[in-house]
Amino acid sequence: MRLFLLSALTMAAFAANSVLNRMALVDGGMDAALFGTLRLWAGALTLLALCLVTRGGLRLGGRGRALGVASLLVYIYGFSAAYLALDAGLGALILFGCVQVTMFGGALLGGERPGGRRWAGAGLAFAGLAWLLWPGSGAPVSPLHGLLMAAAGVGWGLYSLAGRGAQDALMGTAANFALAAPLGLALSLALGAGAGTDAAGIALAVLSGAVTSGLGYALWYAVLPRLEASAAAVAQLTVPILALGGGMVFLGESLTWQFALASLLVLGGVGLSVLPFRRRRRAPM
Repeated sequence: MRLFLLSALTMAAFAANSVLNRMALVDGGMDAALFGTLRLWAGALTLLALCLVTRGGLRLGGRGRALGVASLLVYIYGFSAAYLALDAGLGALILFGCVQVTMFGGALLGGERPGGRRWAGAGLAFAGLAWLLWPGSGAPVSPLHGLLMAAAGVGWGLYSLAGRGAQDALMGTAANFALAAPLGLALSLALGAGAGTDAAGIALAVLSGAVTSGLGYALWYAVLPRLEASAAAVAQLTVPILALGGGMVFLGESLTWQFALASLLVLGGVGLSVLPFRRRRRAPM
């Protein structure tokens, strides 16, 4: 149960990133590349401070570092740019649908053979997402921004797969952010980012980077080695539901009966796949 609660906390942090990003770009009119860069740097500085206090320093090397850095950059900037046109909940649906496909594919290529209950749970959860994306049940998706979010989903899926081999979750996350931040700054400058630098947008980017990204990802890296890749993929399907809820509260997105039904399907599928079920032992005769 403790593992389930820690996983739930990280999923809430991931959902908060969608809401914070959307608030800054749409309500605050902030530049997408600048938001991503500030998010990276805030996360890197927070994680560096934690490593200095708890580990005495930062080690940049490690297994899967290049993949972790590259996939983090694809995720951060694809995610930010996509939210120029996508609602918080809809963006999260596309993102974590692609995450699930990527992580299940990685699990199978890695030799993992999920059991029937996990496949059934994944199918049930994915049916909930498909319900929300069914034609006529939601907002039309911009092809460009949908592709950007799909790329972000593949990036996050690869990042999660790379993170499963980390020996030190905090050190690994900090190293990824520290190496990605200068590259992100160079990309941001090349794109001429800088428009819409209002105080509210900057505060949202820092909050997203330092708390819901930096600390959230460090916790996720700590949880990942204790989860099979397929279970981690299914658990992340809760994020779109949480993001839709946050969008309704903070961004004025409307509650629909499709949302309610999809929530039941997704959460039920996650519970079926991830939660342990013990068989009852028969009492001796």
